[in-house]
Amino acid sequence: MEINLTAIYILWLREMKRFLRSWPRMIGMLVMPLFFLIFLGFGFKGAFFPGVGYTKDYIHFLVPGVIGMTLISTSLIAGFSVLWDREFGFLKEIMVAPVSRISIAIGRIVGGMTTSIIQATLILIISIGMGFSFLSFPSLLLTILIMILISSGFVGLGLIFASIMRDIQGFGLITQLIIMPLVFLSGAIFPLNNLPKILRYVSYLDPLTYGVEGLRKALVGFSFLPFWLDFIVLCTFSLFTTILGSYLFEKSEV
Repeated sequence: MEINLTAIYILWLREMKRFLRSWPRMIGMLVMPLFFLIFLGFGFKGAFFPGVGYTKDYIHFLVPGVIGMTLISTSLIAGFSVLWDREFGFLKEIMVAPVSRISIAIGRIVGGMTTSIIQATLILIISIGMGFSFLSFPSLLLTILIMILISSGFVGLGLIFASIMRDIQGFGLITQLIIMPLVFLSGAIFPLNNLPKILRYVSYLDPLTYGVEGLRKALVGFSFLPFWLDFIVLCTFSLFTTILGSYLFEKSEV
């Protein structure tokens, strides 16, 4: 099916305008990550963690996890816009436009991905002001790549839920039930080695685990899992959810 780049750009631009005009939304999505950074970052100062040690550098362990938490939260919530547009009839209007539904789906995915990366980047900038330091500027390019893979994967997952659901409240409950378990299983806040063995095995089924480990390797040079494994899993997850989300969106009724 033909991909319409103009339609993708217009839908991306619409998401950007909605995002930039909604300051309460932006601030609200940043509050929880900032709480984690401030209270955990300073509260666990001096605690011992493998690869970090008894230093003030727990913030270096925590920041990649908080960035991952920000990405999964903002990416999954992007599915709300699909249900919102369906509720108020806008989705029906764009569905009858002379462009492929796959182009519409991709435009939404790219828009949701961009907004989530912007918010994650803001968290990174704030954390630098709190004492966090990254390896090098080239490592930032690798960090952005990992952010893109995490965000596109979970935006695709949000699109999957939005394509098969009709209830906005139900979507909110599902996303909240998913986000926190995935965050805690990912090793975002504490090392994977500290988990009981059975939970450690479960954490390997969590795609965010590989995202957080990839961010940690890119930003601070340490991770419990090999980077090549993180990259392969993230690419597979992103590709799978994007394709399935686009397919279900294309087949969904408006």
